[in-house]
Amino acid sequence: MKRIMLLGLLLIGPLALAQPFSIDIELFASGLSSPVDLQNAGDERLFVVQQGGTIRILDENGDIEPTAFLDISGNVSNGSEQGLLGLAFHPDYDSNGFFFVNYTLPNGDTRISRFTVSGDPNVADPSSELVILEYDQPFANHNGGSLQFGPDGYLYISSGDGGSGGDPGNRAQNTTLLLGKLLRIDIDNTEGGNNYAIPSDNPFAGSGTDAQEIWAYGLRNPWKFSFDAETGDIWIADVGQNEVEEINRAASDAAGLNYGWRCYEGSQPFNTTGCPDPGELTFPIAEYSSDGTGNCSVTGGYVYRGTDYPDIQGIYFYADVCSGEIGTVDSEGNLVDQGSFGNTWVSFGEDVNNELYIVGIGGSIFRITGELLDTEELESGLELEVYPNPVSDQLNLRSKSPIQQLRLYDLGGNLVRSVMPNGARELSVDVQQLAAGVYFLEVMSEGNRLITEKIIVQ
Repeated sequence: MKRIMLLGLLLIGPLALAQPFSIDIELFASGLSSPVDLQNAGDERLFVVQQGGTIRILDENGDIEPTAFLDISGNVSNGSEQGLLGLAFHPDYDSNGFFFVNYTLPNGDTRISRFTVSGDPNVADPSSELVILEYDQPFANHNGGSLQFGPDGYLYISSGDGGSGGDPGNRAQNTTLLLGKLLRIDIDNTEGGNNYAIPSDNPFAGSGTDAQEIWAYGLRNPWKFSFDAETGDIWIADVGQNEVEEINRAASDAAGLNYGWRCYEGSQPFNTTGCPDPGELTFPIAEYSSDGTGNCSVTGGYVYRGTDYPDIQGIYFYADVCSGEIGTVDSEGNLVDQGSFGNTWVSFGEDVNNELYIVGIGGSIFRITGELLDTEELESGLELEVYPNPVSDQLNLRSKSPIQQLRLYDLGGNLVRSVMPNGARELSVDVQQLAAGVYFLEVMSEGNRLITEKIIVQ
């Protein structure tokens, strides 16, 4: 069990330290085979998606049911980023027994299918498959794969940009294709010869050229996304190319957002040829570096809405596949990523009570716990003060820990200041030459990466 401090910052006026808290992870289950997704069906059971093509059930004690809930391994391609990748239970699962899976076929293409539970609640009917949607995958990587039902009752599907590197076909920006998108379909109705219908408020509904299934676009590989159980906001963690891992947040009714890939990697320009004005793009609420840091791929989680650990209410959790780090983002976009838990984190999950779990590809699942730190524990924490805010000439920083790097970005994601303080605990940054407006401040201090918003230059 490992403990790590997670600190948030207030964003109005001089930045002050919010009450810090710590998290632990507790082993809940082990002995699974390449688990990549974790879902509940509205009861005490947890359903584990295994990449090779099976779904196993965990009881409330973390014990594995002896019989697989579903086994479609004979129809699933395996290896690399392919396989059985996502699971979502119909909102009326109790009455209709429907659940949906996202997997790659032997030829590598993506299939979304519906299955039905059998008379045994712990076993699905493998012959009940109804194919909902299929689309081509030009390369083996960047398949997306996550499935979630939104608060509107529609099924959302994450689709990667088709793979290779740098999105060579510029598919994420091409709204005639399903790749590099977040899709949204109505699985309770059918139309046009499909086993689903297009919600009338989809941004391209009724179009004769654009893909009507699209809800959002400009995504590279949105491996995991989720909905906040309280607010309905959607959180999308999008895997970066070389340097930036990004986390996006939007209201559940925000249709047609363009998250910018391949024009931007996070807030940084990547390939802006023929791209729209930055003002038309939606930039991340938070991001962190994967350039020489040991990080490589963000795994999106959930906003904690359980009741067992009230001190972490409203905090979004994410992790990194390569470094094993776990971090958080608060509602204002303040990101804290400090410390590795020594695992290859590939998924999160919630139980029926919205308690939070994290999944390692090696076969173990852990429960996340959290509590406020007491006064003695605070002595080892990171303290950061930024003032004045708003600012017109000198932006001052004072930190308990040595500051390793400071970056300031404008709203278009352009780097406008970069300072390497070489471990200084106090420094000033001249902002007199900057245009008045809102900027993003990013501070790295002894492995603690904080991203803040609303640094206002007057």
